[in-house]
Amino acid sequence: MNADGSGQDLICDINNADGRLSWSPDNKSVWFTRSGMVQPTLPDGLGGGHKLYDIFSASLDSAYANNKLFWFRFTMDVGSRDPEWTADGTSIVFWKDINSNQVNSGMPAYQVCTMNPQGSSIEIIRKDWQVMGTDGLMSPTMNATGDIVAVYFSGFKQVGLCILPKGKYMIPADSLKAQANKNKGLVAPSWSPDGKWIACINNSTTDPGIHILTPDFKEMFLVFTPPGAAAPMTVAPGWSPDSKWLTLSTNDGSIWIVDIAGNGSRRLSGPGTDKFPAWSKAGKKR
Repeated sequence: MNADGSGQDLICDINNADGRLSWSPDNKSVWFTRSGMVQPTLPDGLGGGHKLYDIFSASLDSAYANNKLFWFRFTMDVGSRDPEWTADGTSIVFWKDINSNQVNSGMPAYQVCTMNPQGSSIEIIRKDWQVMGTDGLMSPTMNATGDIVAVYFSGFKQVGLCILPKGKYMIPADSLKAQANKNKGLVAPSWSPDGKWIACINNSTTDPGIHILTPDFKEMFLVFTPPGAAAPMTVAPGWSPDSKWLTLSTNDGSIWIVDIAGNGSRRLSGPGTDKFPAWSKAGKKR
């Protein structure tokens, strides 16, 4: 849709898109996640289910040629999700559940990964992921210099934000967990294009809403709390290319826009079924 909320246009006719969207640097495709489910019944009668994910893209050229059933699948591991193009356009950062393709998986093993635009050369950022036990990293976002902010996952829950500086991705896990405990309740991060801010969702009951933080985590400001009973969906907010505006979705199916000072908030669409806005690199479409 246009940046003012008008002109919604279907580009891919699927019904299982699930999570963060990311525009390619040339604004010609949108990358997204599709989800499924495995629900096994084990021989002893027990069992459980877990969701499955992979990363896809849809082409605007195909949509405008009236082929809205076109999509391309980039991962095949049924655990990859929430792609984000890097600032230089050379790779995609995402996260995956290493255990997702195991029918009897009791615990997820979330790790931050990168891949090239062809969907190959997949690399797991943490080389010690096998020894992290039940802890992991999820929902990554990367700035132009290669620093990564992610959510530390432990004990079946998201703890909080931590940072992996470029060249120091192997910072000790205990240090990452300590950072996360200091930033408890902060999830779904998104780095601003100018690198000055990290937007996130605060899941706390005392100070919920959309916040922005300085990259050193020393300053945090509340930007927006949805009115009424609506709550932000826990997917990374979308930044405008000039780093002055944020878009987000709420659990009543609305899309909102607000500037980083907390002014000018308005509903662009909904209530309804809209969610997970992502700003195009040109700034004209979401």
